[in-house]
Amino acid sequence: MLEQLVQLDKDLFLFLNGLGVENWDRFWLFITNKWSAIPLYLILLILSYKNLGVKKTLILLVTIALLITVTDQLANFFKYGLQRLRPCHDDDVNQLMRLVKSYCGGKYGYFSAHAASSFAVATFFNQLFKTKVKYLGFILIAWALLVGYSRIYIGVHFPLDVITGVAVGLLFGWLFVQLYIFAIQKIKV
Repeated sequence: MLEQLVQLDKDLFLFLNGLGVENWDRFWLFITNKWSAIPLYLILLILSYKNLGVKKTLILLVTIALLITVTDQLANFFKYGLQRLRPCHDDDVNQLMRLVKSYCGGKYGYFSAHAASSFAVATFFNQLFKTKVKYLGFILIAWALLVGYSRIYIGVHFPLDVITGVAVGLLFGWLFVQLYIFAIQKIKV
C-alpha cells in the first residue's frame, strides 16, 4: 500500500513537473524565492498595525516568528528523521524531471517547509482578519498555493511533500492564532 502511494506520488510529480515550460521558469523561481514575499509581509504588517495597534502588533510579530520557526524546524525534523529523497536525488525520477533551479537543495525533502510556512502564515492572518479585511483570506491562500506548487514545478519536492506541508501549515497557523489571542487576553493589551 505504501509503495503504491509512493509510486503514485512520483507519477504525479513527473506529470506536474513536466507541465513546466521555460517561458514560465522565471515566474516560478520568483514565487518560490522566500524574499519575494517581503512585500506581502509588509502589507500584513501595515494591516496589523492599523487594525491592532502597536502593542498587539509587537506580540503578533513574536508569534509569527515563533510560528515560522516551529514549522521550519518541524520540517527539518521530518526531513532528517524520515530521509525521503528529494526528486532530484531520487534515481527513479531524476533523469525524467525538469530541475529548474541551478541546485536541488538538501538531500531530503519530506515535508516542504516552504508550503508549511506559507500556509501557516496564510491561515494565521486569515483567521485573525477574516471579518476585518475583505478577500484577504482568498489572496493569502492563493499565494500559499502558488508557493506550494512552485516547489513541484522547480523540481525540489514531490506532491506529498507539499500536501503534508499544507496540512502542517493549516494546523500550526490555526494553533498559533489561538496562542496569539490567548496571549493578548492574558496580557490584557
